[in-house]
Amino acid sequence: MHIRKFDHDYSRRVFLAKTGTMAGAGVLAPLWPMIANSADISKAYPDELMSVEGYTKGKVNTGDMITAANVDYVKDLLPPITYKQIKEMGRKIKIVPTTKDVTKMFPADYLEATLRNAGKGRIDKDNNITTAEGKPWIGGNPFPDAKTGLELMGNLTMSWGRANNCVYAIKDYDIGPDGKLAYQYDFGWFEQNAIARLGAAGPYMEGAGHADKLRYQMVLFTGPSDVKGTAYLSTWYNDQRKFPDLVGYVPAFKRVRKFPTNQRFEPLVAGITLYLSDAWAAGDPLLTWGNFKVIDRRPMLGAVSQNWYGDDANWEAPVHGGPQGITFQDTSYEMCPECIVVEAEPVGYPRAPVGKKRVWIDVRNMEFVAYHTYDRRGELFKSFEPIFSQYVKGNLKDMDHTGKNPTWSWTGVMSHDIQTNRMSRFRQNKECTGGIKSARNVDGMYEKFLTEQAVARLGT
Repeated sequence: MHIRKFDHDYSRRVFLAKTGTMAGAGVLAPLWPMIANSADISKAYPDELMSVEGYTKGKVNTGDMITAANVDYVKDLLPPITYKQIKEMGRKIKIVPTTKDVTKMFPADYLEATLRNAGKGRIDKDNNITTAEGKPWIGGNPFPDAKTGLELMGNLTMSWGRANNCVYAIKDYDIGPDGKLAYQYDFGWFEQNAIARLGAAGPYMEGAGHADKLRYQMVLFTGPSDVKGTAYLSTWYNDQRKFPDLVGYVPAFKRVRKFPTNQRFEPLVAGITLYLSDAWAAGDPLLTWGNFKVIDRRPMLGAVSQNWYGDDANWEAPVHGGPQGITFQDTSYEMCPECIVVEAEPVGYPRAPVGKKRVWIDVRNMEFVAYHTYDRRGELFKSFEPIFSQYVKGNLKDMDHTGKNPTWSWTGVMSHDIQTNRMSRFRQNKECTGGIKSARNVDGMYEKFLTEQAVARLGT
């Protein structure tokens, strides 16, 4: 008889003992010193956490498709809405090998900044994130081995796309409760960091007016014709107690107008389930949420690799499931050996329909793999499921802005309002209507897209 020294119960006991403590990531050894030395996580976790076949004792194996017939074997590795989608709505997910080389889970320059600046992040007296000298953050994850809910959510908040700026060309498909396509939108999503920037230019954006800012972000709808020109521009402050400034252009008004910045829990356009609050599981300033709690540590299944469809001309994924076979994107999941589960409450939004959010964060790159919101009664409300990947498929590669490394980014999102059973699924496409193309570190993006003058020009 072969006796396993590090069985399921051993891992569960370790995770249980670490929950609510200041312990770092890793079961057999500390994770982040291992990443810094070799980027290989293999020796930080027992075999039972490194593969789904090890965890399920062979009931589910790498390469298998998870369906309603076998999903109960991995129920405790899935957030509740994902489990419901598979068990009751015809969703399927493919299991792929666990990523052991962490360089495949970051933009290369962002990982370099994370390692270079490790240990320099601080929480100041106001709970804002700074350097040890009290200056604005300088790049990478400020807390690569985060231990508290505030640190974990801070990693998500300080740099969404993990680049100096990003353009995402997006095609959105909104599926009604009957499983039919109700709306389809094309839009560009633009974001630019004013601090925590990467590269030789230094961590802070040059020019007047940026010193107290964290980021600029705009969404611009380019199709269909009835919403073309609709745009919203958010200007975030580095002080995370402040609400962003929010202006927008609505074609019916034919002018730029200011919007209430605390109304962040409403659809951007008819039929879509995406709220500003949802972005990156950190769509609101960090300190407008509170009561952060680490409630669990556990392995999970997450869509973090092999999810780029570069063989499609516009990077679209096949779809399946639901009443009409179009509700879900095809998705690959892998075993994430250790995730930290954080809960928070919207303390700055007394009229928010959301009572709390729960975020599952992969400790390998401190990125979220699942995000659920709950209504004021405590009932499940929405899931906002990210799909990540290196942009590599076989011999196909999309290279980052340096031309030296494959791109790493999100490839798709499924935003599911479980109470109305409405699904918004969208992709980061190669290009969308209006000639918008996905890109990173675009020269002159602030002037072209991220000012009130740009919003008015683009809207008209």
